[in-house]
Amino acid sequence: MRRTGQRLLATLPGARDILLGAPIWGAMMALSALAALYLRNGAETSHFYSILLLFFLGGLVAWPFALVLGRFCAQGRASETRFAAFFLCLTVCTLAVTAFLFALDYRSFYARWHAPVGTLTWFYQFGFTSAGAIYQFVVMGIRLYLPVGFAALAAASLWLACKMPDQQR
Repeated sequence: MRRTGQRLLATLPGARDILLGAPIWGAMMALSALAALYLRNGAETSHFYSILLLFFLGGLVAWPFALVLGRFCAQGRASETRFAAFFLCLTVCTLAVTAFLFALDYRSFYARWHAPVGTLTWFYQFGFTSAGAIYQFVVMGIRLYLPVGFAALAAASLWLACKMPDQQR
């Protein structure tokens, strides 16, 4: 247990990595959504700015979690393994955070028709509304990460894998 704690402390990124990386990653995810929307329908949607904001915030909030988790998994590993760790962690964290934010927005729309907060019915409605929102995001939202998001993911993973300090390799 003590070794894991020391390993976790050794993998914590600096403030610069988080404060610079998070908005860049968020902007790349928003750019990915913009490109996908433009390629699919000329960016003609009534929720254009909301979608871009959702993808930006998803990337912004996911970056610190993905960075810490990726560095923890990549520590002491070969370069291919570091790349795979960052690729997986960036993917999972970005999708999870963006789906979570989408679910919160989705839930806020349907909240007016739900039971009072804290009741058993409310928990049931909250759970199934959130699950439905996450499913809807998986079915319709993930495609907005292609093709730009995949390229950004590969580039960021490669950069992070090569950037890890030598003492952490």
